[in-house]
Amino acid sequence: MVADDRQHLLKYVTGIAVVLENGQSPLTQFMFWHQEGQSQLMTGKIVIIGAGGQLGRQLLREFGERAAGLARADLELTKIKSIRENVRALRPTAVINSAAYTNVDRAEEESQLCRAVNTLAVGQIAAACEDVDCPFIHISTDYVFTTEPGKRLPWRETDRPLPLGEYAQSKWRGEHEAAKVERHMVIRTCGLYSAVAHTEARNFVNTISRFAQTGRPLRVVNDQFCTPSFVPHVATGVKFLVDAALTGNARWGTYHLTNRGAATWFELAEAIVELANLPVSVEPISTAEYAAPAPRPKYSVLDCGKYRELGGPQLPFWREAIEERMRGVEVA
Repeated sequence: MVADDRQHLLKYVTGIAVVLENGQSPLTQFMFWHQEGQSQLMTGKIVIIGAGGQLGRQLLREFGERAAGLARADLELTKIKSIRENVRALRPTAVINSAAYTNVDRAEEESQLCRAVNTLAVGQIAAACEDVDCPFIHISTDYVFTTEPGKRLPWRETDRPLPLGEYAQSKWRGEHEAAKVERHMVIRTCGLYSAVAHTEARNFVNTISRFAQTGRPLRVVNDQFCTPSFVPHVATGVKFLVDAALTGNARWGTYHLTNRGAATWFELAEAIVELANLPVSVEPISTAEYAAPAPRPKYSVLDCGKYRELGGPQLPFWREAIEERMRGVEVA
């Protein structure tokens, strides 16, 4: 390959990340050039955007050789104008977007950045999928639902969202962008936390585990109900849904996917401390006492009946899931 050709290719692609066999940090795999002078950019792969995140990494492990991942260094979602061109150049068989701006409170101050990643970038990815006629799978959140007074029935896919706060609104708009692709799938999940090996990931379990080490009492909200979900379990479910849709055994559209049951953040924190045998007290407080900048839904448990009707792998109850995580079992 001559220098001019190489520069021409690099103009369009910033790199393709692939996961190591041990599931650790992604590497950049260089593109190669075949004899007719055409670039072979992981053609025929399921491209996973957000490959450096806790869910993206696990999805790469689930799909194995069928997938190629784009981490933040490979595809910067704040550079809106380049996204469509870069994704389109990969000519994927499907795209899964697990990347998101997830700092719920900071989003109130960084609304433009939040919207860029969670809405505008999703629109560009969707446009690229339309360009190459490939399915688009977008990961969303339980936060698109607000709380109805006295609500205690899990939310179904057909229920009308009413998101509160910049983060929730940006994710809801992102769902609308994803739905512009004819073959699209929006998968809403909740309270993700990764396997024990990924202690650097920003999630509730890692945060509580770190704070509990100080020995100081923990004050945790006890009036918000959701279903905390273990990333390896969710990734298994995502793979099932994607494969079912790709083979015509499931319809495209919106699905809910979490572990089972319901818990408050206080109940989850109590379980973490108990299972880790940490001598620290956990005190329940109200949402009002916590006084976070951004609103949270009081009840955002998702009804996953649509997923279960397809016969997918059963996700355990939230308590079983956190026990699995705290035992430190490494999930293949």
